[in-house]
Amino acid sequence: MVGGEAAAAVEELVSGVRQATDFAEQFRSYSESEKQWKARMEFILRHLADYRDPPDGSGRLDQLLSLSMVWANHLFLGCSYNKELLDKVMEMADGIEVEDLPQFTTRSELMKKHYSAGLNPGHWSLKHESLHA
Repeated sequence: MVGGEAAAAVEELVSGVRQATDFAEQFRSYSESEKQWKARMEFILRHLADYRDPPDGSGRLDQLLSLSMVWANHLFLGCSYNKELLDKVMEMADGIEVEDLPQFTTRSELMKKHYSAGLNPGHWSLKHESLHA
């Protein structure tokens, strides 16, 4: 009956995954694309057991949802956060693969490019024509 026990264990596992996925679905934002949601849901499901709300109602699930949004916003929208927070969410997301991510240029990268081109940001000028010819 080892085969029957294995089949029952697999069915129980599949059922648990289905329940966790159904539970996570309620946290999907209406503005998330399918790709963004799948990545964020993987982040949530990966850490759900560690962030379940304890009986004292201390809001651990809210913390997980916030961390998942920080990660998704950084990844898909280019938002920046303090280093400690980004390090935490990037470590939590280690191993989650997302294809075709957008590429962003930070302000500091733009300024570095601007300075290396010999332009001085303190001396911006606009050419304009006189209204009185």
